[in-house]
Amino acid sequence: MKSQKLLLLLICSLPLLFAGAIEAAPETTSNLTMGDAINKAGRQRMLSQRIVKAYALVGQKVMLSANMQLRDAVVLFEKQLAELTDFAATDEEKKTIEEVSRLWEKYKKLATAKPTKAKAEQLTAMSDEVLAKAHKFVLLLQDRSGTNAGKLVNISGRQRMLSQRIGKFYVLRSWGLDNPEYELGQNKAVEEFTDALKLLQSAPENTSEINDALAKVEKDWDTFKISKQLKGGNYIPSLVVRSLDKILGQMNYITALYANIAR
Repeated sequence: MKSQKLLLLLICSLPLLFAGAIEAAPETTSNLTMGDAINKAGRQRMLSQRIVKAYALVGQKVMLSANMQLRDAVVLFEKQLAELTDFAATDEEKKTIEEVSRLWEKYKKLATAKPTKAKAEQLTAMSDEVLAKAHKFVLLLQDRSGTNAGKLVNISGRQRMLSQRIGKFYVLRSWGLDNPEYELGQNKAVEEFTDALKLLQSAPENTSEINDALAKVEKDWDTFKISKQLKGGNYIPSLVVRSLDKILGQMNYITALYANIAR
């Protein structure tokens, strides 16, 4: 019962929708476990992409919920940044999270200003900088965990990011930003999601609950790949975004399950 309550808390911490033994790990003043930290650090990657997606949706005025998505993503990123800053223990972790914090201040200022096409490209470039630093921090935590479960949490958590990265590029293109890099980025993210889904499905650590959840993701992923096709040359951002957000919610749930395995 206790583990079920903990799992529910992890799932509900995302607005939408491992701890393993750490040998010789440095002391921290944070109440987070290693599993919690990898999960939340991985979620920062997702939020870096979700913010741009929501920003572009607000700019296009195509979804009533876009303003709330943007606001909630900014609030959650900042909250988790404070938690992860407290959790950082090694010199490299502290240096990296400080770099994330510096980038975040500039990124947040731009993301919370009135959306314009002129600023969207700048915000997109900054989102990739934040993503790169956030990903580096995840890898540092994964290395400190020293467990394969930590790797699974990282991979599963990265699927959340890829769902929003795909959405980011799609919505930017639907807004009329015809940067060829956006189509390439979208296609690459689709390929990476497909490959990682297969890897997760083959993990020996999987429970029956995880396998069932991954099967649902695979079904919805196949549906998404059909839904993202242009209809008569027109983009359908609201349909594609809803499809990707459903997958995001599922991957958030699965990531929490992996985090619970290593507890």
